[in-house]
Amino acid sequence: MAIPLSNGLRALFSVLGCLMVATLIYTIYVDGFPFRRDLLTPWMAATLVDFYINIIALAAWISYKESNFITATVWIVLLICSGSIATCAYIFIQLLKLSPEESLQDPLYHVLLRHENKLTYRGVEQKTKQSAVVTARIAFSILGLLMLGTLIYTLITDGSPFRKELLTPWMVATLIDFYINVVTLSVWVAYKESSWISAFLWILLLICFGSITTCAYIVKQLLQLTSQDPVYLILFNRGNSYLSIVGQKTGMKGRETHLDDRS
Repeated sequence: MAIPLSNGLRALFSVLGCLMVATLIYTIYVDGFPFRRDLLTPWMAATLVDFYINIIALAAWISYKESNFITATVWIVLLICSGSIATCAYIFIQLLKLSPEESLQDPLYHVLLRHENKLTYRGVEQKTKQSAVVTARIAFSILGLLMLGTLIYTLITDGSPFRKELLTPWMVATLIDFYINVVTLSVWVAYKESSWISAFLWILLLICFGSITTCAYIVKQLLQLTSQDPVYLILFNRGNSYLSIVGQKTGMKGRETHLDDRS
C-alpha cells in the first residue's frame, strides 16, 4: 500500500527538525555557545549570508501564508533565531492542519496556499491592485548578486572552502542547518517542475550554489508572471496553478450571472 505524500512529508520534516535539534544540543555541549568572535571566519560569514538569504525567501512565504500579522512576525523571528528548526516545525504544523481530502488531493498545494484563500479566494481581488512582482524581481536579483559577490570576494581573500581546518563544530552545525532549508526549497522545486530532469538539475544547483540558485529560480518564476499578477502565484505549479483555480471560480460566477440575466 502506497504511503500518502502528506505522511511522507510529515515524517521527513519531523526527522529533519529532530536532527537539527540534536545537532544544536551536541554542538553547544562540545564547543560552547556560538556567540564568539573566533568563530566568525570569512567562510563562516559567507555561509551565514547564504543561510539568511534562503531565510528571507522562506520568511516571504510565511508572511503571505499567515493572515495574522502578529503570528507571521512571531514565526519569522523564530525562523531568524532558530533556522531550520522553525522551518520544519512550521511546515509540520501546516501538514497537520490539512483535512483528509486535502492530504489526499494535493498536500503541497494546500500547505503553500494562504489560509483565508481556501475559502474567500481574495486573489481575485488582489489581481486588480498594483502588483509587487517587479519589486520582488529586483529584490531577489539584488540578493542573488549579493551572494555571488560574497562568494567571489571570499574565494579571493580566503581561498578555497574545501579545507579541513574550516570544519569547526559550529561550521558543521551551520551547514546542516543550511542544507535542511535547502531540502525544504528542493521539495518546492520538485513540486513546481513538471519535468523530473529539470527538477533534478535545479536541486543539484541548489546543493552546489545555495541561495544564488534560490534567487535565480525565484526570479525565473517571477519573469513568467505579468506585472499585474500577485507574487504568490509563483508558489504553485502549472498542473495545479492557483491562476486556473481562480479562473474556474470566476468563470463559474460569470456563467451563473449570464444564466440569471437570461432568466
